[in-house]
Amino acid sequence: MSKDAEQDGQVSPEVTEKAVRRRFTAEYKERILDEVERCTEPGQVGQLLRREGLYSSHLANWRRQRKAGLAAKKRGRKPKPNKKERQELERLRRENTRLAERLRQAETIIDVQKKVCEMLGIPTAQTADENDE
Repeated sequence: MSKDAEQDGQVSPEVTEKAVRRRFTAEYKERILDEVERCTEPGQVGQLLRREGLYSSHLANWRRQRKAGLAAKKRGRKPKPNKKERQELERLRRENTRLAERLRQAETIIDVQKKVCEMLGIPTAQTADENDE
């Protein structure tokens, strides 16, 4: 069909390339779940689902979401940190590496001091505390 025909008000019979996924607001989900809970007669839930164009799986998922808080999850990629945040993160990583190395050195020095004290028979603060008990 030509573009001219579409502009004249005629609808194109062609199928769209990709279906558009429906999105439901939290208010809509809550309203439908409330309506379902008010259904008492057999077949009322099915009638409601047909009227709204929904499936029973929608209800099951929405009930699960409501139980978890119905908070909308943000989809897609997480935003990249800006330049200041990247610089701060890199600075903190360098500092963490430096401090971890200093801690390793300090622990090595303490271990050596303990061994020297043991060899010379000098009581350490730890062994003195144990003797007092």
